[in-house]
Amino acid sequence: QVQLVESGGGLVQPGGSLTLSCTGSDMIFSLYRMAWYRQAPGKEREQVARIGSGDDTYYADSVKGRFTISRDNAKSTMYLQMTSLNPEDTAVYYCYAFWAIDYWGKGTLVTVSS
Repeated sequence: QVQLVESGGGLVQPGGSLTLSCTGSDMIFSLYRMAWYRQAPGKEREQVARIGSGDDTYYADSVKGRFTISRDNAKSTMYLQMTSLNPEDTAVYYCYAFWAIDYWGKGTLVTVSS
């Protein structure tokens, strides 16, 4: 059974940085298209960034230039480097993987507050 586990969330001040990790198990990680989604309180889940098996990337306009998505297939891990964080980035961040079937992690909470 494929499992995705996020880590790295927490409380950070506005303007700060944080790096999230998502580690997959029981999967050939390199085959999967991976993405980060987030869901803020009272809002729908939205895609933040995605990275293909060929390392092609996409970013939502709201995070372009501030967030960087990357993957290390040898470690079965995807990352999201987040900089210049603001309160609007507060959300539960979810890891997503797709290869014929999609899988979700349970999420990690990021709170941006002074």
